[in-house]
Formats: sequence, C-alpha cells, structure tokens
Amino acid sequence: MKIFRSILPITMIALAGQAWAGPTCTNESTDKWLTETQMAEKLKVLGYRDDVKKLHISKGKCWEIYGHDKDGRKIEVYFHPITGAIVESNVKS
Repeated sequence: MKIFRSILPITMIALAGQAWAGPTCTNESTDKWLTETQMAEKLKVLGYRDDVKKLHISKGKCWEIYGHDKDGRKIEVYFHPITGAIVESNVKS
C-alpha cells in the first residue's frame, strides 16, 4: 500500500504534464518549413485576425499562435510547419 501511495502522485504529475503539452508536428529540418512570413500570410487567408499575439515555434516543433478567430473567439492553434495544416485548435472561453 505504501508503494501505491508513492507511485500515485508521480503518475498523476506525469499524466498532467502530457495533458498540457501541445502536439508534436515534425522532426524535419527547419529549412523545409514555411517561413514566418509565409505563415503570417496563411493566417490572413484562413481568416484569423491581425491581433495574433504570438506566432512562434512550439516545443512539439509546430507553428503556434494565440489570438482571435474571425468570430472574435480567443484561440490557440498549432500548424504543421511544412504543410501549414491545422494540427490542433483550441477555443478559449
């Protein structure tokens, strides 16, 4: 029973860390990626507002943005850095 009590918190922390992590997109070299300028242009085409606060590379090697969608909702979106396809999209309340 003591072992269970010591393993449970470690397991909970490990699972919580996985829930907070974004997706993993690629291990390809960055010379194959869309540039920041190309991604910014793609965001406009997709209808994201000009108030995108952050366009950066996530830990999972995706392009990631925070901002608002065309309906004004707060969003966090991960894009595949080579294709520009949406990998994960989260709407914040």
